Amino acid sequence: CWTGHAYAGEYYSQFVPNENVNCPCGEELQTREHILRACPRYEDHRHILQKASKDICLKDILGTREGIEALTEFLDESGAFTRTGRPR
Repeated sequence: CWTGHAYAGEYYSQFVPNENVNCPCGEELQTREHILRACPRYEDHRHILQKASKDICLKDILGTREGIEALTEFLDESGAFTRTGRPR
């Protein structure tokens, strides 16, 4: 997520041009910020990130120990940034 290398349209648009860049929710370009802050697919899990940053500020999430721990839990629980977008 920090490097931008992920199963997301934002990454695909630059490095895998044959992949669809749209979010399954209908958003035109699936970005990491969209996934973390706005995508309705992950609304049920967003409270995990809000424990570390009320506004889900990427600087707080990616730049603090508390944020990284919250992000790890969010990813495990939600399946965000996986090929299927679902938990394993």
